[in-house]
Amino acid sequence: MSASKFLVAAAAISMSATAFAAGAHGEGHGSGRSGHGGGHGAATGEPGKASEASRTITVEMHDNYYEPDSIEVKPGETVRFVVQNKGNLVHEFNIGTPAMHEAHQKEMMMMVEHGIIQGGTLNRDMMEMDMGNGKAMKHNDPNSVLLEPGQSREVVWKFSDKGDIEFACNVPGHYQAGMYGEVDFD
Repeated sequence: MSASKFLVAAAAISMSATAFAAGAHGEGHGSGRSGHGGGHGAATGEPGKASEASRTITVEMHDNYYEPDSIEVKPGETVRFVVQNKGNLVHEFNIGTPAMHEAHQKEMMMMVEHGIIQGGTLNRDMMEMDMGNGKAMKHNDPNSVLLEPGQSREVVWKFSDKGDIEFACNVPGHYQAGMYGEVDFD
């Protein structure tokens, strides 16, 4: 990691600690998508079938950056992502628009506030609990995975026509530290 990225990461971690102390309450998971709020419709694409994937891209999540940090896709292409958490913290791989990520970050803050995300571990039992208004934090959307260090999972996604799409980690402070990547269309 370059010195400048390290400084940005340190500043974001410092800011996220302040945000934890201040508290933030979003609508919570389950307010629109299966498992959490927001929506993942036509703006980004739809769940794909592994049998229709044109290729596989391995994405490594490190502490506040991705390898690779950008990908190229064709409109309508189905891609199988093998996502691996190589870092020491819990990280997310989430395909969405910048606005979707901004909304989702509030929900992820709730996961920290409720003790679901604790640094490098997830309390999966708490993800099943009702967080109020019938909302749970299961984090089971087809465009997203939330992984502890050393874990790996797949996301198969069919991209829509061209749009403003990125992949990001919405764990508090991670996006702000630079943990997002561009999806560029051929």
